[in-house]
Amino acid sequence: MTITRRTLLAAPAILAMAPAMAQAGKITLVVPFPPGGSTDAMARLLQSNLQTKLNRIVVVENKSGAAGALGAAQVAKSPADGSTFLVTFDSHAVIPAILDKPPLDVERELMPVFLVGTAPYVIAAGAGRPYKSFADVVAACKATPGAVKYASVGIGTLGHLAMTVLGNKAGVEIMHVPYRGGGPAMNDVLGGHVDLIAGSAALVAAQLGSNMLRPILQLGRERLPALPDTPTAIEAGFPDFETLAWWGIFAPTGTPPDIVSAMATASKEILSEPATAAQLKETQQMTLLLEDGPAFKTFFDKQVAYWGKVVKDNNIKA
Repeated sequence: MTITRRTLLAAPAILAMAPAMAQAGKITLVVPFPPGGSTDAMARLLQSNLQTKLNRIVVVENKSGAAGALGAAQVAKSPADGSTFLVTFDSHAVIPAILDKPPLDVERELMPVFLVGTAPYVIAAGAGRPYKSFADVVAACKATPGAVKYASVGIGTLGHLAMTVLGNKAGVEIMHVPYRGGGPAMNDVLGGHVDLIAGSAALVAAQLGSNMLRPILQLGRERLPALPDTPTAIEAGFPDFETLAWWGIFAPTGTPPDIVSAMATASKEILSEPATAAQLKETQQMTLLLEDGPAFKTFFDKQVAYWGKVVKDNNIKA
């Protein structure tokens, strides 16, 4: 086995985790969504490598429901001893606003451990539709209100909320068709049943080679290398507007700082390996941030505040 300088520097923090983790016997990574999505893939990527780094059994448990709140609540109620972590996605920030009675307080009962990275949302049209730009969509909505429909992966997801904001800014209503996941949503767009899809760059990029999907707008601040001809929302006339998918790890509040730090260090080691980083950039169109708890908390608090206001201002309910 090759021992790198980075591995040696990280070793003390990683080894510091072992005594505390021994009390739990194993580590459970809870994914609050069904198997098969990007969050599940992220957890399973971490699982195999954490087992090696921490010399502990690591399992992934899928606990879906209530827009990710059920799995998050399970972690929040777990012992704060380093035995349970939440691996989740951007919709986690919307839980306080979208649910009438959330089963947990995401800002008080869970603590940010590690922010993996971000990827922009993308709006794309089925190849059989005439829309070549978002301006075309706006014009069609003005000409025939209610005529244009878009798919998202669910009510209150960032795809839904981003399209709501864009519609408000453009002065039109684009009809929302929510689905239970990216697969069904994409299938109906490709099948011609819905005009548009608002999904993560990874969801859209996976279909680029099929010639059945036409990206018309991406919601990052800069153009994606995978979509060099697709303008940003800022370029399309929506100043300072972006919508980013993100992936991160949380722990029950009160988890000891040494355990939190060691998990963040181990995760950073795993995900910054060149082959792994390249895989995430290619398959998820991800910009790796690899930031620990304090930086993640600042990022997360802004997400909660911004999207919570969008939900409340538009009276959106799950």
